[in-house]
Amino acid sequence: MKEDRTIEDLFKTLQGSFDTEEPAEGHQQRFLDKLSNANGVVRLAPKKRNWWRPLSIAASIILLFAVGASLFTSQPSMDEQLAQISPEASQTQFYFANLIEEQIKELENESTPETKILVDDTMAQLTKLEINYKKLEQDLINGGNSKLILSAMITNFQTRIDLLQEVMDKIENIKTFKNYDDENITI
Repeated sequence: MKEDRTIEDLFKTLQGSFDTEEPAEGHQQRFLDKLSNANGVVRLAPKKRNWWRPLSIAASIILLFAVGASLFTSQPSMDEQLAQISPEASQTQFYFANLIEEQIKELENESTPETKILVDDTMAQLTKLEINYKKLEQDLINGGNSKLILSAMITNFQTRIDLLQEVMDKIENIKTFKNYDDENITI
């Protein structure tokens, strides 16, 4: 407690002699100039305001809003657009697509080493026909001659079905021929 008294006494005696005035304008710059001259230190440029940081934050926020808006206003799928243009075409597509999918599964189940080349070639042809069909869908959505395009789409489906049926018949013939050869082998 005695020490606290001495500190208080010290402050009482120094009261009024403290320098409370602010330094004159440009004091910091004069001090830095003297410091750099005395030590041979290279002086740094005065700090500039960086406007790029707030601008980059603003640009990021705008970008996030744009991405969010595009997610909420997404375009309908190709099937939805087709259903809007022609509900009958959408139903036909659903029917044919399911039928073709079943035949493709059956074809893949029937694949053997003897028929592998035939199955692979058929799958390549089906891929080309599918690409052609997608182009027809796009033409229909873009407003082409709808009757002509719908007819071409149905023909595309029928071509795929006929191709799959023909290949399945060939595979059955290969199996039959192989079984016939196996029966004629004598030991």
